[in-house]
Formats: sequence, structure tokens, C-alpha cells
Amino acid sequence: KAKMSQVKQVGLLAAGCQPWNKDVCAASGDRFAYCATLAIYVYQLEHRYNEFKLRAIMSEHKKTITAISWCPHNPDVFASASADSLVIIWNVTEQKVVAKLDNTKGIPASLSWCWNAGDVVAFVSHRGPLYIWTISGPDSGVTVHRDAHSFLSDISLFRWHPKKKGKVVFGHTDGSLSIFQPGSKNQKHVLRPESLEGTDEEDPVTALEWDPLSTDYLLVANLHNGIRLLDSESLSCITTFNFPSAAASVQCLAWVSSAPGMFITGDSQVGVLRVWNVSRTTPIDNFKLKKTGFHGLHVLNSPPKKKPCSSQHPTKNHHTSSTSEAVPPPTLTQNQAFSLPPGHAVCCFMDGGVGLYDMGAKKWDFLRDLGHVETIFDCKFKPDNPDLLATASFDGTIKVWDINTLTAVYTSPGNEGVIYSISWAPGDLNCIAGATSRNGGFIWDVPKGKMITRFSEHGKNGIFCIAWSHKDSKRIATCSGDGFCIIRTIDGKVLHKYKHPAAVFGCDWSQNNKDMIATGCEDKNVRVYYLATSSDQPLKVFSGHTAKVFHVRWSPLREGILCSGSDDGTVRIWDYTQDACINVLSGHTAPVRGLMWNPEIPYLLVSGSWDYTIRVWDTRDGTCLDTVYDHGADVYGLTCHPNRPFTMASCSRDSTVRLWSLSPLTNPLQINILVDRCWDEIIGNTDRAVESGAPPLLCGKVSRDIKQEVEKLTGNPRGKKLRWFSECFSPPGGSKNLWDLVAVIKGQDDSLLPQNYCKGIMHMKHLVRFRTSKAQELTTVKMSKFGGGIGAPSKEERLKEAAEIHLRLGQIQRYCELMVELGEWDKALSVAPGVSMKYWRKLMQRRADQLIQEENDDVIPYCIAIGDVKKLVSFFTSRGQLKEALLVAQVLLRLTMGDLFSYSDRAEFMSCCCRLLHKVSEELAEWYFQDGRAVLAACCHLAVENIELAMAALIRGNELELAISVGAVLGESAAQATHYALELLARKCMTVTTWDLAADLLMMIPDNKLQLVKLCAFYPGCVAEINDLHEK
Repeated sequence: KAKMSQVKQVGLLAAGCQPWNKDVCAASGDRFAYCATLAIYVYQLEHRYNEFKLRAIMSEHKKTITAISWCPHNPDVFASASADSLVIIWNVTEQKVVAKLDNTKGIPASLSWCWNAGDVVAFVSHRGPLYIWTISGPDSGVTVHRDAHSFLSDISLFRWHPKKKGKVVFGHTDGSLSIFQPGSKNQKHVLRPESLEGTDEEDPVTALEWDPLSTDYLLVANLHNGIRLLDSESLSCITTFNFPSAAASVQCLAWVSSAPGMFITGDSQVGVLRVWNVSRTTPIDNFKLKKTGFHGLHVLNSPPKKKPCSSQHPTKNHHTSSTSEAVPPPTLTQNQAFSLPPGHAVCCFMDGGVGLYDMGAKKWDFLRDLGHVETIFDCKFKPDNPDLLATASFDGTIKVWDINTLTAVYTSPGNEGVIYSISWAPGDLNCIAGATSRNGGFIWDVPKGKMITRFSEHGKNGIFCIAWSHKDSKRIATCSGDGFCIIRTIDGKVLHKYKHPAAVFGCDWSQNNKDMIATGCEDKNVRVYYLATSSDQPLKVFSGHTAKVFHVRWSPLREGILCSGSDDGTVRIWDYTQDACINVLSGHTAPVRGLMWNPEIPYLLVSGSWDYTIRVWDTRDGTCLDTVYDHGADVYGLTCHPNRPFTMASCSRDSTVRLWSLSPLTNPLQINILVDRCWDEIIGNTDRAVESGAPPLLCGKVSRDIKQEVEKLTGNPRGKKLRWFSECFSPPGGSKNLWDLVAVIKGQDDSLLPQNYCKGIMHMKHLVRFRTSKAQELTTVKMSKFGGGIGAPSKEERLKEAAEIHLRLGQIQRYCELMVELGEWDKALSVAPGVSMKYWRKLMQRRADQLIQEENDDVIPYCIAIGDVKKLVSFFTSRGQLKEALLVAQVLLRLTMGDLFSYSDRAEFMSCCCRLLHKVSEELAEWYFQDGRAVLAACCHLAVENIELAMAALIRGNELELAISVGAVLGESAAQATHYALELLARKCMTVTTWDLAADLLMMIPDNKLQLVKLCAFYPGCVAEINDLHEK
């Protein structure tokens, strides 16, 4: 059988940046990279929308990555080193390993390309020596630097000189530097901060960079003694920089290449970014960017260039972005002797946050806050609010994510050691139980953000699994390395202690009997206990695995059936009622960890393994239906979305969480629903569904509830039925939004819209109404610091005086012009109408042009007041702020501005606004589509009632079933596209030889004669079957 389509990845939660090693972020051109513990994330600027996108995840290292370095002369290549004595050279564009050096004699703590040699990387362990690896060519191999060895203090980092061949500096943990250059005397352990001389105190060098404009100067930061500019020739200190407070300590620094003499630093205690110039000993500016301290800083050396937007009226001075080097420096008033450099700083923080800060515009261009930085051992959807997903990690925290926005919304206090397992409280208790490696178990109150209970019955032994009973919310089970599975009430009263002969790794409450629990043990056995008796002996013991058993899971649909995963690489299916193993699923090549039954299709089971794969099984005959290879390391946790049974999440040692859609594996169920087959071919009982060879049937709660709701409806229930099933099969990420818009277009009453409708893409008639209350959203961030205006200080007083005189004499226009020259725009504009409305509008226009050139959000009211919204829309569009552009275009349709219109004809103005609105919606839709989110692209088109383009987006995005469902509900206006989608889906059915379904789909097209003839012509069956098909 040809495989039609398989499990598809529908979301990814990237990791944060690790806070342990020094050189874990790097940048080159329009790319930057950072390291989690075991994976390197590479982001690249996508020029069309001027935003950074995840380009690659490199996860070859098996132990903590210690440093990365970007090749200075080839932007496609970078090097990384890790704690298993391994150095790897990567090609980013091809996403592959170019060269590997293992067994590096000591762990490489710092690593750097040699600036003026071809393919040469140098690395050093804590005490040296410095090794130099020539990757290719006749001299390839590793050599030892002649002089850089036998240091008296550990090396924290080293830097090659970018211009002087062979010159290199090392920073040590005792605060000293060592400088080597060919042909000169070696200087070891020199230039310690003066306050440390003669003591043996440590004050590590945290950052070290050569001055790009000089051959000998060097900027050094010590953790406690601040920053110094040193001369490496005369070994003297040129400048010591002073911090505003003694508490400030520097963790990282970087030169700003686009602004000579400028550098930036990041504080280690709190996220303050400071901007300095070498000519001043105090910072020019300080920005508090985050509560947590900095870990790394990098300046993108060639700031991203932006394509100018193609607006209809190119002006000679088309506005460029503050991130482009071509931007003219804004004119400065006297108090701004230093302008902020245009440029981006890659900022990494101690809590794992990573962002790209636009220093000129003072705003984040990109911020990934709060990612896990380590292996994620467990993930669980919240039972009563499936938009929330909790994850538990080796880094000692639990994070709760919003899966629609893929951002973290809560994080636990931390410092728990390793968290192996979590379990949400049943119902709406908003608590999570967690199990740790050495601190026992705990209950965390999520909204309050604090630990409310601790369980210490297992002492310091690791707890590998914690399970909150969902049939009896007062009971929590834990199992531990001490060999006990303990059942207790939530207030800590122990109810049962079940002793095992060895460590217990997994436990699971039965979903059909509240008093039954199963465990997985190191002695290779699965046990079932019955809590209603006082006996501490198991009711059943299942043996068969040849290595330790980890997780066990009861089937939610088949009473008495459970599965277990083992280090022997197999999953076994047990039948409690028959005391037997009824199937062995073989295919994984390493220990099995994650296990999950599908809650709708009783024979579908998913497993995750240390072989980096996720497998989907048909447990009736043990076949593997699909294997997913996307994770870059061991897969630990699997969890199913409570309301969308075919959406699941997985977590892994590669420190990502990924969302998957299993619906492609459920065909032909969705097509049976589309062609309106009888309930019997959609929903069935478990016995029928598990018969060998039976087509998939829905047997779970979600489908039963839908059937009940549909049967209650009067009139024609087809529209509702299609919507409800479509939401059951689709992953989150827009399908709900899409159906809300369909309902609005079909004239549904607004009071029936869900509460969170206003968070998504809204229909144009609602946009302004829902947003006026949030009008401040438009002025998203006050960005530019520069007021306009020039005028030297000496002239200023004189001009002011002159202006006052003009005003008294009634020469209002002259007064306005002088005020503009002084940069006092507000005063000028407030009296300008006294000259004439035309002059006022012209002045507003000038101010708007100036603000647009400065990239200043303050431009919004000016453009709106003079009705020149085209300018505003192109301002937002060019900055990639498509959502703002959409809202502005929308507001315009609503505003009635009396005599301010520059359009003589009201009707012409309205149609112009409409065109603008459609244009912006199309841009936003294309942005979503390019981002792989076809459903949201369709939402953008539906919001302006462009049904044709909405359907086209769904079809282009291969969302055929959704397109047909939506088309069927929209009716005539979408008919043509619906028929096309039906034809495509029928062709798809023909490739998987479900010909009768193809025929059913084609029957739904009115003018279908030709397609049906083709279907019969292509049919490969025997004569009798062909005749049957002809007759049908």
C-alpha cells in the first residue's frame, strides 16, 4: 500500500540559551546562533519580512556544548566544542557536519577560528595548552602552540587578534591576562586589576575583546573589578570605566563595529545593557531589558538591511530602517553628544532568554523568553484548559506554555534538582505535582507561583514518576529508586506503600477502575495493585521483558489492556483479564521512554525512544504505521491534547517540545464525515474497532459528545457537524479562528462569539470595535529618542525671543516656522490653524515625513489627522508590522473626519480605504502562509470576506479536508473552490486505492461526468469490480 501522508509536525517550542559556558552565542552577517545544553539553534534574517526565523537545529553533541565560534571569512561555517572532548565543524546552509575532531586531550573550554589562516580552529582546555587544528589541506592535523601552555591559573577565554597575525590573549580566573605574539617576549599572567595585586583572590576575566580600531588596545572585563581599556604593548591601563553603582558587575561586552569607539556591556545580576564610548568613563546610556542578568552579548556586525517597501509614490528620500547602515544620523540637540549606534545586539540571559535588541530603535526585534536549557523529561496538557502545556526539565524548572502563541506563560521557582515527572491536578485545581531527583515530590500552585506541599517519604532517593489520580482527586502516587510505590492523600497521609525488589520507574492509574494502579520495575516486571484491599502484594505480575521496564500505560478505551515500554527496545501489550502478553511491538533500536494511547482509536499507540524516534503502532497486528525522525535526541514524554485527540506533544533531550498532528493516519474517517456516510462508518464500539483489518472508527469521549450534540440539533445539522469534527481532527493554530470567521460571515449573532475571539484574527467589522478599548496597542513601543529639530545652543535663546515677538505681532506663520526650527512642533501645530487649515495640514505632513524617516511610532496620530493613511500603512508594512498596518487601514474605513479629507469625494475615499485594507490583509496572509500557517492565512482573507483567496490558501496549504468543510458551510460563494478541493482529495484517494471514497467525493461535485469517467478509466480492479464501479 502506498503511504498517503503521515504524522506532521505542527509546532515547535525552541530551547533557551545555556547559562554555563562563556562563548555560547555567536553571530555572523544576518545569522546568529546560541546553544542550549546539547543543541545549537541557528536563526537567520528573512529579508522579505525583516524578521529572524529558526533556520537549523544542530544536535550532534552528546555532552554539554562548551563553546561555539563563527568562521570570520566564511559565513556558512561555524565550529562547536563539547564536554566529551569533541570539536565539530558545521555547514549551516547544508545543515551538515563538515569535519569532526574527537579525543581533544582535555575538555575544550574556549574555541576560536584563527583570523588570518584558512581552515584553522584553535581550542584550549582550562589549564592549556592551546591546540591548533588545521582542518584541511596538506598540513591538516593538530599542533600545540609553542608558548601557550603551563599556565598558573585556569583560562576563562581567549581571543585572537583580528589584524596582527598570530597575536593572541588569554583571560584567567585569577584576573590576569597572558599575551603572546610572534617575535615578541611572551607575557604571562600580567595586568591583574590593581586591587588584586599581592592577594590570591580570584576575580575571573568575564570578557575580552581587541579594539577593532587599534593593533594594541584591548577591552577587558573582570567580574568584580569592572572594565579596563589596556595597552598590550606597554602593559599599561589606559582607562578604567566606572559604574553607576558598586553592585554592578559585568558578565559580557562587545564592540559596536558600526560606531567607532562604542561598546556595550551586560550586567551579571540584572539585565541592564549599558552603552559606552571609550572617551568617557561613565556609560552614555543604560537600558534595563530584563529582570535576570546577562550571560552573553554579540553585535551583529553587518546589521540586517531592509528592502524598501514598494509604495505607490516613491519619494526621493525613501525611509530606511534604523537597522540599516544607510540611515542618515538624526540631527542632535546639544545634550546628545553621542548618538546610539544603529545595530542589533544578540542578548543571552541567565534564565535562558535569548533576544535580538535593536539599539538604535530601542526595541526587541526578537525575544525568546524563558526556554528550557536542558533535557525535557515530561510534558502534559492541562486537562481543563488544553491551550496550556506543562514541561519538566533537567534544569530544575517546570514551565507552562501557551501552545497557540508557543510562548512560556508561567515558570516554577526552580532549584529543584532534576524534575523527572509532572502530573496536573484533575479539574480546575490549577496545581501541578512534580517529582525530583533528590528533593522528593511537591505540589506547585501555578497561578500563585509557589510550592504549597512537599512529600518526603522517599528521602533523598530520586522519584521517577508522579501520578495524580483523575478518578479520585485526593490521591497521588509516586515511585522511586528506593523500590517503593507510595500512594498518599494530597495532604500527605500515606495510604499504601508497595515494596518492589528493585527501583520503580513508572506508574499509571487505571482509567476504568479508580482503585487499580500498574507499575514498571527495574526487575523487568509489570505489576498491578488493587487499592481496595489491605494487601501490599500485587494482584498480577507480568513478566516477559528482557530489561528494566520504564513506563506503563492503561488503555483509556479497552478495559484491562495496558502497555509497557522497556530498555529492551520493545513495547508489550498486556491483557489483565487473560493474564497474558497479547502483542510485542518491535522496531525501536534503544530503550523506550514515552508511551501514549490514542483516546479515540483504541488500537493506536505512540512510543518515543532513546533512538531519537517516535513510532505510531497498530497494536492489533503490531505493525508500525509511521516513524518520526525529527527530534535530534532521546524522546522522553508524550501527551495528547484533551479536546483534539489527534494532536500530541513530545519532549526530548534536544530541549525542544514539538506538536504533532496524527490526523493523516485516521483516513478514511475524515472523508467518511465529508461525504456524509452513516454514523456506523464514523463512530463505533471498541470491539468492532479492534477487529483485525477493520477501518479506523472513533470510540472516545470527544466523538461521542459531538454525536450527541449533532443529534440534538433541529433542521440541517451538517454545518455544525462539519465544524465540530474539523476541530476534533485539526491541530490548534487557527482552525477555531477560521470557523469563528465563517460563522460571522454566515450572519451568526456576535453575542455567540467565544471570549478569546478578540485575541485572534477578527472580521473587519469587529476589528475597530474590539480594539478601541486597546487603542494604546498601536503605539506599541516608544522608540526613537530623538526629537526633531536643529539649532545650535547659542542661537536657541535668540530664536525663542524672536518667535515670541512674531507671535505678538500676529505673524503666526513666521512663529510656526521658527518653532519648527527649534523642534517645538507641538507649539507650532497648535497655532498653525490660525494661518489656514491648508497650512496646518502641510505642517502636519512635514512632521509626519520627518517622524517616518526617524522610524518613530509617534507618526501615527499625524497621519491619521490628515487622512494620509497610505503613508502610515506603508510605514508599518515596510517595518514588517503587518498587523498594525491592517488595523490602521481598518480604522480608516471607520473614521469620518469632516472637512479634513484630502479626498474631494467621500465614495472615492471609501473605496480607496477598502483597496488598502484588502492589500494589507493579503500581505499579512502571505506572511502567515510563508511561515507555514495556511489556516491563519485563510483567516486573514476571511476577515475581509475574500472567500476566494481564503479557500485558495487552504488548498495551497494542503488543508483539503478543512477547505471542503469550510466551503460546504459557506455555500455558493465558495462553491468553485470547494469543487476543486473535492477533486484533489479524490485524486489523493485514488493513489491510496480507496476508489469508492474517491467516487463519493466526486459525486458531491455538480458537473462531475468527466471526472467520474476518468475514475472508471483509471480503475485497476478485475472485471466484476469495474462493473460495480460503473454501476455506482
